[in-house]
Amino acid sequence: MRWSTVMRGTGWKWMAGMVAAFGLAAVAQAVPFWGAKESRSADTMPSALAPGEWIWGGDDKAMGPMVMLVSLTEQRAYVYRNGVLEAVSTVSTGKPGHETPTGVFTILQKDKDHRSSTYNNAPMPYQERLTWDGVALHAGGLPGFPESHGCVHLPSEFARRLFDATTMGMTVVIAKDGVSHSDMVHPLLLSPVAASGADAASVPLAADEPFRWTPAAAPLGPVSLVLSRSDQRLVVLRNGVEIGRTRVQLRRPGLVLGTHAYVMGSGYMQGTFAQFPQGRAPQWMAIAIPGHEDDAGRVLDRDAIDNVVIPAAFAANVYPLLVPGTVLVATDASLLPQTTGARVQVVNADPPHTL
Repeated sequence: MRWSTVMRGTGWKWMAGMVAAFGLAAVAQAVPFWGAKESRSADTMPSALAPGEWIWGGDDKAMGPMVMLVSLTEQRAYVYRNGVLEAVSTVSTGKPGHETPTGVFTILQKDKDHRSSTYNNAPMPYQERLTWDGVALHAGGLPGFPESHGCVHLPSEFARRLFDATTMGMTVVIAKDGVSHSDMVHPLLLSPVAASGADAASVPLAADEPFRWTPAAAPLGPVSLVLSRSDQRLVVLRNGVEIGRTRVQLRRPGLVLGTHAYVMGSGYMQGTFAQFPQGRAPQWMAIAIPGHEDDAGRVLDRDAIDNVVIPAAFAANVYPLLVPGTVLVATDASLLPQTTGARVQVVNADPPHTL
């Protein structure tokens, strides 16, 4: 009996030890959560983001090609859809001795539950491989400075959304001061690179140039519009390429309204609008974006439409390209590098471009 009692006691200790061991194994296999759980407002300046914070305006793959730009200098990543900024995040890149390489890369492989074969099976969730020798985008630590072994660390929730939005072969440009063009190191609202990774520097309108219209630059693809109130410019993008831009006049130029996104519906505004062909103005319905969730479904009113005066010749070119689902982003942010005032602000899930 005494021996049996000893065995029973030993058995319980053995079982307790096994439970503890399994518990430790579970902890060892647990995947940390890095960074903020929710997006900051779309009106937040990227420079105001604290380590681990991010902004995601939304995404729709049907709206055009995506490209990502990582600024090693700023320790931020910018995501563009159809040439328009839709998301931005703080990052942590390679520390001294393990620097993240600069250049143009494509996504070679995606693995949602990846673990490192080099660093003790460390979790690297939502991994998107950029080089075969180990450089990738993935969720990871975000101390506010470069501390990775060469990868680009992202907040966990941002990495998840990016993973769902990207496709194999998508372009990722990594830039830094002294190596890359300043537009890539300090990007604005419109993408400085095309989906292919080639420069997409936007040429400002000349002093005597009321507008520019070059539809042959992108004959096909989804169209998006970006209106900058501070620059008084309207830019038209198709398939991630700028095909037109014009000066506009604001009847009330002093209004500060923030960043708002709209999608074109199937109907038209009531009444006659002199500046639109046949006097018909498209109906624009607001999209919910971070900080403006209550906008969802609101129809852009006549006062807002009448506030923007577009050259008739330019409107005649653009109007036939507008179809239900076309996206318009209106912002107080500047698209022109030489202007002062608000810098980059994030637009919604669906595109526009640089003035």
